[in-house]
Amino acid sequence: MQPKQVLIKNAKIVNEGSIFEGDILIEGDFIKEVGESISAKSSNVQVFDAEGKYVLPGVIDDQVHFREPGLTDKANIETESRAAIAGGITSFIEMPNTIPQTTTIEKLEEKFAIAAETSYANYSFMFGGTNDNLEEILKVDTKTVAALKLFLGSSTGNMLVDNPKVLEEIFSKVKMLIAVHCEDEGTISANLETFKEKYGDDIPIKYHPEIRSEEACYLSSSKAIELAKKTGARLHVFHLSTGKETNLFSNKIPLKDKKITAEVCIHHLWFTDADYEKKGTFIKWNPAVKTEKDQDQLWKALLDGRIDVVATDHAPHTLEEKQNIYTQAPSGGPLVQHALPAMLEMHHRGKISIEKVVEKMCHNPAILFQVEKRGFIKVGYYADLVLVDLNNPWTVTKENILYKCQWSPFEGTTFKSRITHTFLNGELVYQNFKFNDVKAAKRLTFNR
Repeated sequence: MQPKQVLIKNAKIVNEGSIFEGDILIEGDFIKEVGESISAKSSNVQVFDAEGKYVLPGVIDDQVHFREPGLTDKANIETESRAAIAGGITSFIEMPNTIPQTTTIEKLEEKFAIAAETSYANYSFMFGGTNDNLEEILKVDTKTVAALKLFLGSSTGNMLVDNPKVLEEIFSKVKMLIAVHCEDEGTISANLETFKEKYGDDIPIKYHPEIRSEEACYLSSSKAIELAKKTGARLHVFHLSTGKETNLFSNKIPLKDKKITAEVCIHHLWFTDADYEKKGTFIKWNPAVKTEKDQDQLWKALLDGRIDVVATDHAPHTLEEKQNIYTQAPSGGPLVQHALPAMLEMHHRGKISIEKVVEKMCHNPAILFQVEKRGFIKVGYYADLVLVDLNNPWTVTKENILYKCQWSPFEGTTFKSRITHTFLNGELVYQNFKFNDVKAAKRLTFNR
């Protein structure tokens, strides 16, 4: 039987640093042809008029927390992957700090089984490293698992790796990419005690970036980089939040050849410490949102290639939890539905080109993780495609938020750009705030 064909006409195709008007022919799961003008060869071809909208490769989000298993009052794989699809994110890599933690092969496979049943988007998971599971780490199949995740500063579901000897052994023996959360625990604990002495548990939120300070970030990330250089490990540093850290990274060689890479998240590019007054604990993240100067330097490093990818670190908590006083309000917030619209808003403000948004959110995660046949609009690649209307404003409200937690730090924000359609593995799965009753998600594989 002939695979289904879909022909997308009249698109502004954004790929590999250029925008060109043309058509895309999809056959089955894959892109069969990309050209200036493609005609339907048979009456069975479903023709889809893009009406001049921009077509982007589906976004690959290299860091999400979907909270399943064990924390499903906050979120689950089904609800959050659905929100991701509406936000133009077609593939996600999820973190191991669930309950139980993903620190054995058995627990990892259980997560893959859940995603195979319920995920709306393509999926992979990181394996979690601890002070005592090196033997399990070495059993991980690098062709079907995204990476190893190490928390070098404790976060939700404490998985702190704080034994220097163990850390060096992991860096020396593990061949796959090691992704790290870098904040120095000793520095943070000392800072927290200082503020608790003064304020008790109800510390004003504006001091969050002084507790989880620039020093805490830099101390941890510089140590991790030093260890990676010593051992030859393939290191990826998550969610940079300070200008100082950007100087630890290089843009002298192409991404595919880099051994040490960096990510920045939407919230550190959008919010600054000036927003704590209005947003309070809703913008409490680890690492903390810091100064405008830090943000400017993060943008500079993103644009000059020292920072390689943009991600969300999507990490929902319930509204009730987030409204607690400082020491009891957990860090993290939901972002997958609004990350691409936020970056496109930055394009409207003259901060970044659309081509560069695509490079940092689609191409580079695919290169960095060696994702197989995704992240580009190319013949032979999976047809993960996102249609964007750059001039169709909408406002984020409780009614159109798709996260299970039902809140967003972007509530009340009006975005000029709207994701109108999402294709996943050749299937139209989402259009204009409505989902088609089809699950087309696949497990990500890696060219390693």
